[in-house]
Amino acid sequence: MVKVYHDNDIDEKVLKGKTVAVIGYGSQGRAQALNMKESGVNVVIGLRSGKSWKQAEADGLKVMTVIEAAKAADVVLMLVPDMAQPIVWNEEVSLGMSKGKTLQFAHGFNIHFGVIEPPKDIDVIMVAPKSPGPEMRRQYENGFGVPALVAVHQNATGNALKTALAIAKALGSGKAGVIETTYKYETESDLFGEQAVLCGGADQLIRRGFKVLVEAGYPPELAYFEVCNELKLIVDLIYKSGISGMYRAVSDTAKWGGLTVGPMIVDDHVEQNMRKALKEVQNGTFAKSWTQEYKEGSKKFRALVEECDNLEIEKVGKQVRKMSGLEK
Repeated sequence: MVKVYHDNDIDEKVLKGKTVAVIGYGSQGRAQALNMKESGVNVVIGLRSGKSWKQAEADGLKVMTVIEAAKAADVVLMLVPDMAQPIVWNEEVSLGMSKGKTLQFAHGFNIHFGVIEPPKDIDVIMVAPKSPGPEMRRQYENGFGVPALVAVHQNATGNALKTALAIAKALGSGKAGVIETTYKYETESDLFGEQAVLCGGADQLIRRGFKVLVEAGYPPELAYFEVCNELKLIVDLIYKSGISGMYRAVSDTAKWGGLTVGPMIVDDHVEQNMRKALKEVQNGTFAKSWTQEYKEGSKKFRALVEECDNLEIEKVGKQVRKMSGLEK
């Protein structure tokens, strides 16, 4: 069983008198910085000049260069994109680190796969809120929080876990539950989930379902509603009540069709492909290929994104969302 912590289990005094630097001010950086600030943590933002700098200042946060923030802080949160982190670490953050400080990530990719190798005399922790930044911020403002994972890679000071838990509490996650895990488990399960189910799997089910209906002569707008638009309603039901709860909420016809035809669509062959994808996450094949693709200029990556942007379902979807008032 995993260990779950709540607010009453966590000592926030660990952060008293300390400075936390948030490196990056995207959706996660902004949400985490504001939540911690409003929880009484002394927060500074480390950025390069630009729009984000002005946004952070407008939000009432103290902004400085990345190196300055790393030097000023006791705890440094790396919240820039995974592929940008090695350069930011090597050229800036590492120059401001010293013995006894804490380096924190929200995802274990660069530590687990050895892309970033911090010095042994600092703590290396992870606090990974299980939510997009805007939702985490919304939950905090409503007096609650989103669940989070915490993990320790290096415990140089003996207080690494306490620091991670205190950060999680300051984010509001102690109200929902903070689960202790490892860098290995978080990184590998997160990558697998994205590839096999959440992004890749769901994307391909939608694309292929749309294609089959349109090829069979059904109007593209109708196909979009059936395989994409209504998916949100089903996922919301699963999120709130579980898979069985979703089935209790739909018609008996939908139950019977889903329970009998679903295993024919996503069958043992798909499961075998999932095991292959998981193996390539575990043995580092995926990490190496993605890192290499990024280093070589992301040509294939950009081509795949462009291909997705130009799909017929995307053109139809834009029209449907405009019609529904979801998009201007």
